[in-house]
Amino acid sequence: MSVDPETLAVYQARADDYAAMVHSDKSGRFLTRFLERLPDGARVLDLGCGPGIAAAQMRDAGFDVDPVDATPAMVALARSRHDLPARLGDFDEPLDPASYHGVWANFSLLHAPRAALPRYLDAIQRALKPGGLFHIGMKLGSGEERDTLGRFYCYHGRDDLARLLADAGFHILFEDTLIETGLSGVAAPGISILTRTNRDA
Repeated sequence: MSVDPETLAVYQARADDYAAMVHSDKSGRFLTRFLERLPDGARVLDLGCGPGIAAAQMRDAGFDVDPVDATPAMVALARSRHDLPARLGDFDEPLDPASYHGVWANFSLLHAPRAALPRYLDAIQRALKPGGLFHIGMKLGSGEERDTLGRFYCYHGRDDLARLLADAGFHILFEDTLIETGLSGVAAPGISILTRTNRDA
């Protein structure tokens, strides 16, 4: 299982509501920091692109963005509203080695089961070119549970997440904690981390 079916069903049914909620992109400063450190015209995977707001900003800034989401309604919104080449895909999709300069996974991998996350991080690391960048946004906490809408979440502590990233071959460049109110209307603590792969050419 790559993405929980009940979670996908919520996003499919509430895609327009989610797009309205993130119309003003809250991750702007983190996205700017990520893009400023990429080479001109870099190839970027937006893993869990949602309605395509960040992917559109990447495209408009001159980057070659590959927007992917597991929810058909989100892919449709990214295509219709932002004219993006968004495609359907999930965390288990095979990624070609050394094919991206950067991977942007902003609050998408928090839906991955704890046992699967190391495998996904390893795959992302292999998909990056030497010195490639990886941004990850996650909710802070412990355990796995469903929110009031039925979405599956896996929570991580900061040190636990740092260890998983190190084990996968990343070193942390920047990290920030934040409080955000999501689709369920509940404010929750999160963390935004920018890393670079340790793999050399």
